Amino acid sequence: MKKFLVIILSYLFICSGVNAETFTAAIKKAYKNNSELNAEREILNISEQELKISKGAYLPTVTLSGSKSQEDTGKLTNQNGSSATINDVDPSVRSITITQTLIDFGRGAELKKSKIGIELAKAKLLKKEQDILYKSIAAYTGLITANEKLKINRSNFNLLDRQVETDKIRLERGNISLSDVAQSESSLAGAQAKLIQAENDFLTSKLNYENVIGKLDDPELLDKSSITEVNLPKGLNSAIELSQRNNPDLIIAQLEYEQSKKDTKSARSDLTPSATLSFDRSKSDDLNSTYDEKEQDTLKAIVTWPFYSGGKNYANLNKSKSLELQKNLLLDNMTTKNQTDVAGAWSNYQSNKSLLDSVRAQVNAAEIANEGIVAEYNSGSDRTTLEVIQSNSLLLNAQISLVDSERNYILSQFNLLKSVGLLTSNYLKIK
Repeated sequence: MKKFLVIILSYLFICSGVNAETFTAAIKKAYKNNSELNAEREILNISEQELKISKGAYLPTVTLSGSKSQEDTGKLTNQNGSSATINDVDPSVRSITITQTLIDFGRGAELKKSKIGIELAKAKLLKKEQDILYKSIAAYTGLITANEKLKINRSNFNLLDRQVETDKIRLERGNISLSDVAQSESSLAGAQAKLIQAENDFLTSKLNYENVIGKLDDPELLDKSSITEVNLPKGLNSAIELSQRNNPDLIIAQLEYEQSKKDTKSARSDLTPSATLSFDRSKSDDLNSTYDEKEQDTLKAIVTWPFYSGGKNYANLNKSKSLELQKNLLLDNMTTKNQTDVAGAWSNYQSNKSLLDSVRAQVNAAEIANEGIVAEYNSGSDRTTLEVIQSNSLLLNAQISLVDSERNYILSQFNLLKSVGLLTSNYLKIK
């Protein structure tokens, strides 16, 4: 019989493990299904098509055309008023035209800009990927934290509820006064208010989880132990060096500045000449009453130089120069901001790590103190109801602080990864 029970319990344990929503599984789900991220992936496809459009400026264009008309002359007279012979025709024309741009000083800049656009779209996709992954991590840990707080507050409420009943019995025996019972009831009312708040926070966290990651039937399936620590930079200098190579915000600023330089070059090309060469071959049937067929080849070279266009081209060039200067200033600002953000993320990680150790020690001490005070109170010592309430309150606050500190420590690690540009699907190995 015992062996049979062991088998059943083992089976239930395995099933619960299989159904658990692990950290990696949840983040992977958000990575694949998040609509914001999927929309950003389409922007990359758009940039690839824009590159093909820019390449097309170097290729010839081929145009096929044809026409067919029918003439029906009702009346035709000579100068003397006599009727003239009507010779209606039904002309048809077929032609092919090949055009090649020989000189265009702006198409090279547009092609280079489109190539930069591919890298820019990739950087923006990486930025969005980091944002969604961090939101997913925050949603996952947020729901776990809200669930733990709910359990702590529920346990505290049940404890104080039992204490109120115990104090009422002790009041009847004359061991405590009415004010002691009132203190217990007041603490119970406060615990109930905190429990209601915890229930609301839990519901909000669950809705946020489902919005960011996906549907979740049972929050108990979330596995806190599956949140593993990640490889982080060894020091601040190392983190800054990594961010200079990988941070998508810095990469975006650099690429946008490079694109602005190409825009300036393209605007300058509007003041330069361009040249095209075209070849047209046409064939006409039933051309007119005199000629039946006509075949014609035309080779044409066209040179254009926009000498004056109302000042529009010069204004456009000056506009592009100003935008180039703006992007350069933004790049300088982003370079400085990047170092500040990484330093802040590193400091936040270090402080949360130290704080977590302190809070754990605080909880351990509060548990020992509370256990001793409650035991002394129940044994009939001089311990007062107020001391028990204060001890319970200190323990509750310490437990809540521990839950928050554990989450803040986890988020600080991933925020540091985000600041250096490594909070990606490749680095987290979730693809």
